[in-house]
Amino acid sequence: MKADFRWRFFSTGALLTAALLLPAGQVLAEAYFDRYGLSPTSPPLDLGIQPLGYPSGLISAVMSRDRLMTEQLAKLGHPLKAHPFQRGADMLSLLADQRLEAGLLGDVPTILSAATGDVLIVGLVKQTSTSIVAKGEIQVRNLAGKRIGYVENSSAHHTLLQGLASTKLTENDVTLVPMRVDDMPNALARGEIDAFAAWEPAPSIALSQNDKHRIVFRGLSSDYFVISRSFEKHDPEAARVLVAGFVRSIEWMRRSQKNTELAARWAIADVEKFSGKPATLPISQIVAITRREILNVPSAPTIISSPGSPPVLRSEFTFLQGKNKIPKHGDWEKVVTALNYDGLERVMSDQRKYQTKQFDYAE
Repeated sequence: MKADFRWRFFSTGALLTAALLLPAGQVLAEAYFDRYGLSPTSPPLDLGIQPLGYPSGLISAVMSRDRLMTEQLAKLGHPLKAHPFQRGADMLSLLADQRLEAGLLGDVPTILSAATGDVLIVGLVKQTSTSIVAKGEIQVRNLAGKRIGYVENSSAHHTLLQGLASTKLTENDVTLVPMRVDDMPNALARGEIDAFAAWEPAPSIALSQNDKHRIVFRGLSSDYFVISRSFEKHDPEAARVLVAGFVRSIEWMRRSQKNTELAARWAIADVEKFSGKPATLPISQIVAITRREILNVPSAPTIISSPGSPPVLRSEFTFLQGKNKIPKHGDWEKVVTALNYDGLERVMSDQRKYQTKQFDYAE
């Protein structure tokens, strides 16, 4: 049976030229994801993905082609639709008002969404580091007054804040340049910025472009798969079917090098469709990133931590709170509750029902 799955890609850019006239005569630009037509009352299970990052892009590429999951969700009345996003922060308002049912997010967006009670945290998408990349002999302490590319409210933004704080610098001591993560390596090469903070594959691309590009700071980073709390409450079985597709995607890639390479080809196709740009990393390097950051993490996708207080997320929450990045109504206990979601445990305890070791992907 053919998968009932449709990619919905639209032109990218931070903002589209289409606009709405406000009463005061101001023009409010339409965000690119407004074109997706997402609605909290629609029957589809709307999944937010980030094709521009690895290994997240490989996981979503595999999940989106999963016939077993797609057919099971359709039977439950929730046909799957995936929507590409430039950054996890763009999904937060959509998860909050139930226009998205699930998403693959970096650690900072995960904290922001979980702290306000909007999502449940299923499991790990990656466990690695994000990097500050600079040109020449610049060290972190020499970034004062420099132009730094960044993605606001991302895991790399947190790494940037950490790096600056390590030398008693703040955001006010540098010039922050908001940009898409896939634009950063070329912007650095052209001299439009002096450094950038980003996740893979941007650092690897930059290092391959010029031997003067250096990683000057690394910070611990994780990505997570999250599900809307309200959606899980409304249809817990559909949520578990989605979790099973997530588990299956990682298990399938772990099975063989051939599978991971095929997932990398799918991810490359998804990137090119979304961004309109050719891929710049070879498949071998994409596979290496994926193995290092998720497939070779023994516990993944399960989150192993001390009860109630995952050390990395807790320290990030405290750090971001000190930088006034956490909303005033944000609550760490809500993050703990989100981490206690048992959907992954239920799926793994009944693998026969959820077919976690059966694979059927549409190429």
